[in-house]
Amino acid sequence: MKKKKEILSYVWIIVGALMASFSVALILLPNDAIDYGTAGVAIIISKLTGYQLSLCVLAVFLPFVIAGYIFLGKRFTVKAAAGSIVYMVGLDYFEHVPFELNTEHFLAVAFGGAILGAGLALILRNGGCIDGSEILANIVVKRLSDKTGRNYSLTPILLMFNALVYVTCFVVIDATAALLSLLVYVVATAVIDHYTDHYEAIKQVTIITQDPEGIIKDIKEKLNKTCTIMDSRGAIAGENNTLICYISYFELPLMKEIISVHSGSFSTVSTIDEILR
Repeated sequence: MKKKKEILSYVWIIVGALMASFSVALILLPNDAIDYGTAGVAIIISKLTGYQLSLCVLAVFLPFVIAGYIFLGKRFTVKAAAGSIVYMVGLDYFEHVPFELNTEHFLAVAFGGAILGAGLALILRNGGCIDGSEILANIVVKRLSDKTGRNYSLTPILLMFNALVYVTCFVVIDATAALLSLLVYVVATAVIDHYTDHYEAIKQVTIITQDPEGIIKDIKEKLNKTCTIMDSRGAIAGENNTLICYISYFELPLMKEIISVHSGSFSTVSTIDEILR
């Protein structure tokens, strides 16, 4: 069962990457808009140099994949690499497909942004990513959390990175491309947030269990996180413990694995906008 779920997650990552590459190659670029994140950086480089877009994506994304392997582990990096390879192959293929969306730029870009967002949501929901800015944000947040013991949101880092991309687009391409690309970002992130419940935010995992020591040990060893422990009582199960742990969206798959190993435990996940200290 576990193996089937893992295979299915890769299938959805492939589908999502193909949707994203279709949107970028056949809708956004022909309508003077670009993707965001490191894909946006690669598109700007391709436009300025004339180099093949898929090769530019590879050149820009590869350092982030290597950094992800070093700081975030093999599991995350393998899925990120798989999605990125499919995305690059999709870009190379769709660039040669005759397709024209006969409508206004505004409508085409909004439609393309929705398809892009849906594709990226599929990838994120299955533990992957195809954007180096997400890897960078994860690394920075992980390093800060390990150093300070506090939890941080990915949002500020992603916003700063994408702001730099759009300012660069405004300066080196033109204002129209920058504004249309900003529309892509707004539409795509709205779709992603809807289907991932704000993936860039901190997640609170509440676990009710009769095996707190085993779960706490696994969380410490595999996620380098700690928990708040509260005594609780179930109407049927009787005495148990409630554990509260704060993690990032990208750490959720590993948290689910940890919980599934310990029978008799169940959990809920909620989005936290801010932690006050």
